[in-house]
Amino acid sequence: MKKYFITGISTEVGKTVASAIITEALEADYWKPIQSGDLDYSDTHKVEKLVTNKKSVFHPNSYALQTPMSPHASAEIDGITIDINQIKAPETQNNLVIEGAGGLLVPLNNEHTILDLIQPDYKVIVVSRHYLGSINHTLLTLNLLKEKGFDISLIFSGDEHPTTESIIKKMSGVPVIGRIEEEPYIDQNVIKEYADKFKTKL
Repeated sequence: MKKYFITGISTEVGKTVASAIITEALEADYWKPIQSGDLDYSDTHKVEKLVTNKKSVFHPNSYALQTPMSPHASAEIDGITIDINQIKAPETQNNLVIEGAGGLLVPLNNEHTILDLIQPDYKVIVVSRHYLGSINHTLLTLNLLKEKGFDISLIFSGDEHPTTESIIKKMSGVPVIGRIEEEPYIDQNVIKEYADKFKTKL
């Protein structure tokens, strides 16, 4: 069984929707190790609502923090320190989709970042959304993962931007799973359509 770690080039780039699509495509389990803020309607709640297969299991966060900030700061407000030794992937016989928080170098404490949660055998899927500066952010993210030796692929999110996508593909050489368009709404049917489209590339 494989573990897929979903990260982004920044925050609010579409990681949760991508996670829902991949969870549905693989009928995988889903786990978000660290949730900061929105605990009443967390990313786990959102993915669970969008996934229709009966096989996926949604595992609890290792840390559920109150404030929508970087995990290190949110943890400080909650009076705790995040200990990465307490963040252990749930036991499952199924494929597992793991959703990160923000980008790779988002700090968890004074020593560790999201990157430290990614184990050598994980397949890493990077979600890239076009904005001014996104080429730089995407290539920095991909190059860091390549330096660490990870198996990487890419999903584009939002409206097509051919020159941006073309240069990212040429300069990184990373395979592209597909694009999640700027949909007017996201519901179970939309997730299922993308899941069917992306399945063969996962």
